[in-house]
Amino acid sequence: MTPDELRTTIPALDDVTYLNTGAHGPSPRPIVERATEFLEYHEYESPGDDGPYPTAFDAYEAVREDVAAFIGAETEEVALTQSTTDGINRIATALDWEPGDVVVRTDLEHPAGILPWRRLEREGVEVRVVESEAGRLDMDQYAEAVSDAKLVCFSALTWNYGTRLPVRELTDIARDAGALSVVDAVQSFGQYPVAVDDWGADIVAGAGHKWLLGPWGAGFLYVRREVAEGVEPHAVGYRGVTEPNADGLAFAPGAKRFEVGTTNPAPHVALREAIDIAERVGLDRTEEHVRDLASRFIETVPEGRLLSPHDPESGLVSFEVPDPEGTVERLKSAGVVVRTLPEPTAVRASFHNFNDESDVAALRDGLDGEW
Repeated sequence: MTPDELRTTIPALDDVTYLNTGAHGPSPRPIVERATEFLEYHEYESPGDDGPYPTAFDAYEAVREDVAAFIGAETEEVALTQSTTDGINRIATALDWEPGDVVVRTDLEHPAGILPWRRLEREGVEVRVVESEAGRLDMDQYAEAVSDAKLVCFSALTWNYGTRLPVRELTDIARDAGALSVVDAVQSFGQYPVAVDDWGADIVAGAGHKWLLGPWGAGFLYVRREVAEGVEPHAVGYRGVTEPNADGLAFAPGAKRFEVGTTNPAPHVALREAIDIAERVGLDRTEEHVRDLASRFIETVPEGRLLSPHDPESGLVSFEVPDPEGTVERLKSAGVVVRTLPEPTAVRASFHNFNDESDVAALRDGLDGEW
């Protein structure tokens, strides 16, 4: 499947120039159809066939296998969640915390990587924030902050600058210090090839509703086997144990123990289709296409306005205008969808594989006079 062929399958593009995949990726018809077909079978036919529970459980396992293969993990290292935030919270609430424990995060994090730790501060956990400059970390400052930490959380690809952080170096420093590493990778999956094993991370959280173009509700969580089996989650449900009706409590092996109870399988079934489409287009081709479009736009940004790297590292490009909210509204009125950022105060455009040169031109023309 070529990017142009993919573009024709996305109904949302009929009416707008969509440049906001970093927030939400508009789904192709086959992805939504896959969810609808499963939901109709689950609700209309499975009660008289295999049964709703066996149907759902078979779907969960099939999705788990596909996600594991896609991210370079073992099947038992994948838990199905509702979102990236959900996945990070399942880790934050599973660990045993004591006053004085230290969590390290960066100042580049999305709220998904901020709020769970802010909650722990109320219980006496110290949260240290490593400051950045233009989307880059000072590695010496990071190493000092992590030296006595229990856990560190950072994004593989920053949502505000579009910079790629040196994941392997960051996780190696954390491991040497005895800290768990939690990586928010929601901006990475579907935009370029990722193998979590190469990252060396203990935990990686992601979801399918951004660059994978899946529906909301299809999150996933990688937990390294040794880490998962050393943790007993505080939230417990029948999907996370080996025998729900047995006396005592035996957690399921691996990451599955972080799953709780009855959830709608349809979004995750659609995620299987999303992964298939991403692989048919090709992640290497997507990465190259995205960088080409981002480069074409960056060439038009006046000097001093660009906040993202001049040599783009992703499809996320942030830039300054005098009135970000007004600019976004004016662009929307012209049929171009981008978004504002709270920190730094800016506008962000997202270029994905379904975008083309006409979208770059539409954004450029819409910004004429805004600089």
